[in-house]
Amino acid sequence: MQKLILSFLISFCVNLVAHPSGSAKEYSKEMAHSPSLLPDRVVLTWNDDPATTQAVNWRTNVSVKAGLAQLAVANANGRALKLEEFKAETSYFKSDINEAHYHSVTFKNLQPNTLYAYRVGDGVNWTEYYHFKTASSQEDPFSFIYFGDAQNEVKTHWSRVFREAFRDAPRAAFTLHAGDLIDIHNMDSQWGEWHQGPDWVNGTIPVIATPGNHEYQKDSESKRIWTTKDGRNTNIDITSLDNKEGVLTVSIEDPKGRDGVIKVSEAGTIIDADEGIETITGFQKNELVNKLILGGQAPLYDRLRNPSNEEIVSNHWRPQFSFPIQDVPDDRLKETTYFIDYQGVRFISLDSNIAIEEQKPWLRKVLEDNPNRWTILTFHHPLYSPASSRDNVTIREQWKPILDEFKVDLVLSGHDHSYSRTGLVDTKNIKNVPAGYKQAYDPEIGTVHVVSVSGPKLYEITKGKFAKKLGENTQLYQIIDIEKNNLSFRAFTATGELYDEFLLQKRPNKPNKLIEK
Repeated sequence: MQKLILSFLISFCVNLVAHPSGSAKEYSKEMAHSPSLLPDRVVLTWNDDPATTQAVNWRTNVSVKAGLAQLAVANANGRALKLEEFKAETSYFKSDINEAHYHSVTFKNLQPNTLYAYRVGDGVNWTEYYHFKTASSQEDPFSFIYFGDAQNEVKTHWSRVFREAFRDAPRAAFTLHAGDLIDIHNMDSQWGEWHQGPDWVNGTIPVIATPGNHEYQKDSESKRIWTTKDGRNTNIDITSLDNKEGVLTVSIEDPKGRDGVIKVSEAGTIIDADEGIETITGFQKNELVNKLILGGQAPLYDRLRNPSNEEIVSNHWRPQFSFPIQDVPDDRLKETTYFIDYQGVRFISLDSNIAIEEQKPWLRKVLEDNPNRWTILTFHHPLYSPASSRDNVTIREQWKPILDEFKVDLVLSGHDHSYSRTGLVDTKNIKNVPAGYKQAYDPEIGTVHVVSVSGPKLYEITKGKFAKKLGENTQLYQIIDIEKNNLSFRAFTATGELYDEFLLQKRPNKPNKLIEK
């Protein structure tokens, strides 16, 4: 009898596990991305010479008033590390779903080409020890990984691309991100997923990033903030407006993709709200009707996300990254327009979202005073767009003459959610391209332009064959190897298959030689 009862209980428990009585519930973004006493979102960047400095940023909850970092030359006996302690700069940050403290330390006076161990915390709660290696002061060979837009479904579909790239180049000097790291600039959950994708790798391999249009907050009447019944602020996108007989019908969407329709009188009072509005806001229809929505009145407290009439980069950008602050022509360009010199290569980030013409004198000076063998630029919007009807004419007209004058070697971009790489093509029969695309590659100049995408949002190629390699509906990563006069470029699919390859060779008093592989 006891065996029979035991058998029944085991069978019951197995069936209970296999066939749960309740349906699964989504874990809230507030909980999933809540900061704690334990540091998270640890990321290495540079704001100075990579051979002698290293910056690290991380996040905690607001109870951690002061951050600390410990650093030592790495050895093979962890308990014998000779640690030096550094106090962090700590700043308060309020996102759409939480409050946090961001902490930043820049290690200085480091030895070139040296492996260091470090950890961050508050003196009691520490991370594990990470390693990083300073750059060499010589032109030693190195590799880096380049990613186009991650942007959408970052945790679900971009993480594996990053991790496959890391499998291919685990000793990469850094990763370079050509903008649109996320989709909605101020959504903390999306930034959290971007950090989760690389996970600990960002704490040991530094990041270089340039902002895309999705890192920017535009002054738009369609981008709003409402306050929900439980006191949370939520982003609201106006998707359509219809004004008939003095009634404004407004269709909206929230960050979860939920739709709603609200009707407003000429006087600015709410006269109707559907179930979608009730779901999004938490208010019942009768709690909204006859209430003012114009002027930021209760209960929704409707207001613009960006009331300043200026385009500004995501509030997350500067707390979580630490890029160089150089003599830029507009304060908005701080840590978005900068250069970093690494082992014989000058890497230049331009901000293709704002102040295009104003960056020209800065760019010219940075190229004139360039002692490096190679020059690589990154900016989000490409000079030559392969997809849709896009054509960044202003950027091409303003920047291309300077790039040509100084024979920039390589330009890495994103934005178009497809792949293109310029090279020598027969320009006689190219059709369906805007003016100037036939000169996308000039062998007398030698600049190669690349557009790539790493996330799952993919566009089809809609222009003629102006580039040597065009690709669509494929997530990619790129590994670039540089050794003295040779630059090797390889593009791989998300599954690690070789997709495109070329070699650039430096030649005395001549443009680079482009060798197709």
